[in-house]
Amino acid sequence: MFKVRAVSVSAIMLCIVGLSGCASIINGSSREVHIKSSPDGAEFTIRNKAGEVVMSGTTPQKVLLKSGAGYFRSEAYNVSFRKPGYSSQTTAINTSLSGWYWGNLLLGGLIGMLAVDPVTGAMYKLPDEAVATLQAETSMAPVNGELMLVTVDQVPEHLRGQLVPLR
Repeated sequence: MFKVRAVSVSAIMLCIVGLSGCASIINGSSREVHIKSSPDGAEFTIRNKAGEVVMSGTTPQKVLLKSGAGYFRSEAYNVSFRKPGYSSQTTAINTSLSGWYWGNLLLGGLIGMLAVDPVTGAMYKLPDEAVATLQAETSMAPVNGELMLVTVDQVPEHLRGQLVPLR
């Protein structure tokens, strides 16, 4: 009776390990990413690498993002931050290969390594957060009624189209 029980437990364990992916068990196929800005209260838009808007909101906020974009394809995101009085900023959220993916080799999970983790995207991991430090836009208004001279590179990008050359 002991041999039957030991064989049954071993067979069940082998099936569980062989039919699952280590990264899928540990990481999952999505991850909660904290979107932050300094100062808080910036509007953000997240686009995937196909350019589709997948999420938008106001900082700080936690969002759930998928780490995979198809079989053996990682996902990548761009986060655009906007706040009145501040320069807009875009930052990237890139995935990296999860160390748990290689756990399939140690535990004999060939199906997990070649099918489960690549299909679910769990073989990739996302960072915990995406942070932007927004820079206050500088005003070009005269100081104390005086004329202020600046070089073109000191003029904010969005105002350069309004410049008029002097002759």
